[in-house]
Amino acid sequence: MPNTLTVTQAHQKLKNKELSATELTRSCIDQIEAVDEKINAIVHRNFERALACAKEVDAKGKFDHPLTGIPFLTKDCFCEKDVPTTCASNILRNKDYKPPFESTTTRRLKDAGAISLGKSNTDEFTMGSSTETSCYGPTQTPWNVRCVAGGSSGGSAAGVAADECLFALGTDTGGSIRSPASFCSCTGLKVTYGRTSRYGAMSMASSLDTIGPLSKNVEDAALVLQTIAGKDPKDATTGDVPVPDYCAALTGSVKGLKIGMPREYFIDGMHPDVNRAVRAAADVIRDAGAMIVDVSLPHTEHALAVYYIICPSEVSSNMARYDGIRFGHTQPVTSNLIEYYFNVRSSGFGDEVKRRIMLGTFALSAGYYDAYYRQAQKVRALVKRDFDEAFAMVDAIIAPVSPNLPFEVGAHAEDPLAMYLEDIFLTPVNLAGIPALSIPCGFSKESLPIGLQIMGPQWGEETVLRIGHAYENATDWHTKKPSP
Repeated sequence: MPNTLTVTQAHQKLKNKELSATELTRSCIDQIEAVDEKINAIVHRNFERALACAKEVDAKGKFDHPLTGIPFLTKDCFCEKDVPTTCASNILRNKDYKPPFESTTTRRLKDAGAISLGKSNTDEFTMGSSTETSCYGPTQTPWNVRCVAGGSSGGSAAGVAADECLFALGTDTGGSIRSPASFCSCTGLKVTYGRTSRYGAMSMASSLDTIGPLSKNVEDAALVLQTIAGKDPKDATTGDVPVPDYCAALTGSVKGLKIGMPREYFIDGMHPDVNRAVRAAADVIRDAGAMIVDVSLPHTEHALAVYYIICPSEVSSNMARYDGIRFGHTQPVTSNLIEYYFNVRSSGFGDEVKRRIMLGTFALSAGYYDAYYRQAQKVRALVKRDFDEAFAMVDAIIAPVSPNLPFEVGAHAEDPLAMYLEDIFLTPVNLAGIPALSIPCGFSKESLPIGLQIMGPQWGEETVLRIGHAYENATDWHTKKPSP
């Protein structure tokens, strides 16, 4: 089936006229209609427009760009002009919000000829680690529909794993690309902060948010990143640095590289299958010619606490705009403005969004700012310094994505702290602003996916992609398919 192809395979067939963009798009649509009821990855279907775009691409008959005619899914926090965009929140869903503009990322993909199939599910305003806080209900991993897909880009990861698209867009603020990539056994790339534009992607935590691809293999991730990376005048946080040729970096070799394994990421309580799979992956990389050495990231133990002060603080600021007057759905007029705000936000936001707004507002309030937010920013600098010192000695760092396997839907519903602990190996990367790649590295005894995390220095996407590609060449985990 065409929908099972990688981007590279599909591009070659399109270019050779062995396949049309319409056939490829129709194949993805058929797969969505066949399996999505089981996994709930798609929250808005844009099929008519997708097929119309595919016909236009076929009429032109030019497939010079690797993404021309390639169907993809867009996480429901990206604004697409005139397409319903809700960030999986009732505060926008009830408003039937359709942006009058296009995000930079989706615009760059569409300019290349890629075809948007619709919106994928996410935790509400991307706040969560399991895609369970969505107003559309949870997304399940195609490998076991009793278990979560990870979050917050769970819909994108599940869609890629279930062959509902050839690649998808995600955002990563505290692991939200890498977690679902691991739980769904696909490839997910969290880029250096500032490598891709955030314009048109609804903000959760502005100093942490990044945008990247989820794909079927590393080469496809490199192709998508090549298209969306680069300076954007609409986003002042994008770096004015050259965009390398990422595909050229995929040499298949890691000879001469020194790769660190941080002792702080192999903790008591880690699932034994995760420990086994990641250490086996390290052996594969060593056998391929890299040197594996121990490194230390001593402030890792504080990173999660720091993240859950800084992130909610920025959430409380970013969510303030949804007041039912400028943004968000409206409520019947009340006797005073405070009561009106209360009604709008109480009915529009879910529990996790409310929780983070409250935590952030508290941390920023008079009398507590110095004790919490300022101290957290100081420790954030120490976390970044740990990585800087490590990368002075090694080219990259490998570690687990998560200490645990995909867990059952509802397992942490009554324990928010347990949910936050799922991010323990993910948040340090966001605090430091460095790139990291999640790739499949095995399965548990229960046939649940396990991911390997490859971290690199700032602007070091070439390195993590190179290592990931070499690992793929030596293994076949990325070729395994679920049966949702």
